[in-house]
Amino acid sequence: METSSSMKIPWSLLFLLFLGVFAARVEVSYGQKAAKLGAGAGASGGGDDGGDGDKPAPPPEQEDCDGIFLTYTFISREKEYPRKKNVSAQAWAFTSEASILNAGTETLKAWKMYVGFQNREILVSADGAVLVDGSDFPASVGKNGTYLSGDQQTDLKNSVDTAGDIEQIQAKIAFKGTQFGLPAKAVPMPKTIRLVNDGYKCPAPRIRGKTNMFVCCVPDPKFKVKKDDKDSKFLPRQNGDLSITYDVLDSYSNNYMAQVTIDNLHPLGRLDHWNLTWEWQKNEFIQTMRGAYTHKKDMSECLYGPAGKAYKDMDFSKVMNCEKKPTITDLPPTMKDDEKVGKLPKCCRNGTILPTIMNETQSQAQFQLQVFKLPPDDNRTALTPPQKWSIYGPVNPNYVCGPPIRVAPTLFPDPSGLQSTTAAVASWQVVCNITKPKVPRCCVSFSGYFSESIVPCNTCACGCKEDENPNCDPRAKAMLLPAEALLVPFANRTQKAKAWAKIKHFDIPKKLPCGDNCGVSLNWHIDSDYQSGWTARLTLFNWGKEPFQDWFTAVEMNKAFLDYENVYSFNGTRMAKPKNTILFQGLKGLNYLIEMRNATNPKDPRVPGKQQSVISFKKHHYHGINIKAGEGFPSRVLFNGEEPLPLIDDRQRFLIPLQEERCLCSHAEKELSDAC
Repeated sequence: METSSSMKIPWSLLFLLFLGVFAARVEVSYGQKAAKLGAGAGASGGGDDGGDGDKPAPPPEQEDCDGIFLTYTFISREKEYPRKKNVSAQAWAFTSEASILNAGTETLKAWKMYVGFQNREILVSADGAVLVDGSDFPASVGKNGTYLSGDQQTDLKNSVDTAGDIEQIQAKIAFKGTQFGLPAKAVPMPKTIRLVNDGYKCPAPRIRGKTNMFVCCVPDPKFKVKKDDKDSKFLPRQNGDLSITYDVLDSYSNNYMAQVTIDNLHPLGRLDHWNLTWEWQKNEFIQTMRGAYTHKKDMSECLYGPAGKAYKDMDFSKVMNCEKKPTITDLPPTMKDDEKVGKLPKCCRNGTILPTIMNETQSQAQFQLQVFKLPPDDNRTALTPPQKWSIYGPVNPNYVCGPPIRVAPTLFPDPSGLQSTTAAVASWQVVCNITKPKVPRCCVSFSGYFSESIVPCNTCACGCKEDENPNCDPRAKAMLLPAEALLVPFANRTQKAKAWAKIKHFDIPKKLPCGDNCGVSLNWHIDSDYQSGWTARLTLFNWGKEPFQDWFTAVEMNKAFLDYENVYSFNGTRMAKPKNTILFQGLKGLNYLIEMRNATNPKDPRVPGKQQSVISFKKHHYHGINIKAGEGFPSRVLFNGEEPLPLIDDRQRFLIPLQEERCLCSHAEKELSDAC
């Protein structure tokens, strides 16, 4: 018996099944598309790093940027202690992030970024970057902003050469700090951000959503790159007042030999008893050193630190230095031929580096060191230079040093005399420039045969602290003096100044002006003026406790440079640069400006170290020079590289304007009215 059965499926059920399958296919398709988009965003630097979907997507402008794309993102802030009712005095802890993405086609070497902080910020940390001026954290950056460069990742490669690897084409900086002066709901954003590298132009940045600032810096078509520099994978060597080169001479698995060379490139800069510091980045330590020494030799930091764990069998008592931030100083000349620590051609000069115009062979210093590394950098090619370089001398101008930049390996001539060179394993350059000193250490006074009074150094020319000078006025003008008052310390001038004021009928203020507080002062005296020429006398006074060896002074004579004739007790040299400048230095055997000493009679005032010379000028080129009107005074003066007053012209930054020399008449009007 055959049985047949059939079952009809309702059309409505078939329709619902069809819709379900279609929806599933659409969802899968959309998910794949989203995944692809997410991967693409990650390659362009705006994707999800660790699955966190809360991060903002990159701005659309990043996709259109053909250059370097910079961002600054404010993250959060909260009140710090103590709590203040005054809004401007309340401190806030803030966190923010900056990024530099190479969206162009060329590698960005040694990137530098400027962030224009403007809310009295104090940076506590900046992970991923270092401050260009080598400052330590915490650093006050809220007045003029700050410049940053890469810590470990100094170069940013391009997408083409890395297949879009975000780790190689982008750098990030995580900021933590304190800021002041904004109400609770305000957002402390910087004034601007920009790329500082040469060859790029940055428009004004844009802000989106109050917390995100971004800008695309594009290559400058007018910037010309030398062919050799374009083809090289290293940056060209930079110019500056001082150039320090860190050369790796030999490299082994766990240590390397390095040579540090300091070159003085400033025509009038110098260093005395220099001290060099830096900061190791990966727990390195100095095993041995030749040509210099460290101030501290303490093995405890190695013994109880990471080095002790890595080198369990090493005798750390023989290690030169284990500090993260060592201080290094030149050796004295007596150790120049020492077999263990000397025998270097440019070492052991007691820390003296002179300008090339004075002594070219002493314009350079050099020392060598053996550096031990720690895992995981125990291979020949893992070489990391120290950061945060700083160099200073106790009686010299202030130098600010930038970060080390990788340059082409230094070439050394073959010691045997053959026509060949040997290249360093790797080389870095650190450039340092002279900056305005916080407190000057020298000043200038004026006098002339046509006046019985001396125009002394300005009040507090080298700084004053009001709480330390309750009996004097730091804002009052210095009183005119008789000539003999220049020969005694300021503490012994009061009675002379008062007596002179009474004789000349000058006003005597109720609260007398404070002293200049300078360790060195110079006096320029107009000695004579006749038909065919004129003479001046330059005197140097050392009021300090330390002598000056191989001293020099430079004067800018705009109205008399070409007519300079001779100097009789110094050596004098016309300089090609800076313009209209004459350099004076002591004669051989007389180039020592001694310190202030006690007088022969214990009752007499102390006696400063002193040197002086007459200087003669003709009137061949400047027939109408008006000596009595002040044209015989130098317009700018420098002593041993020191800059007493703020600079006016950056092109002549190594010279300084004399205080009020063009206002001589208003300062001493009663005494010099005939000359004015």
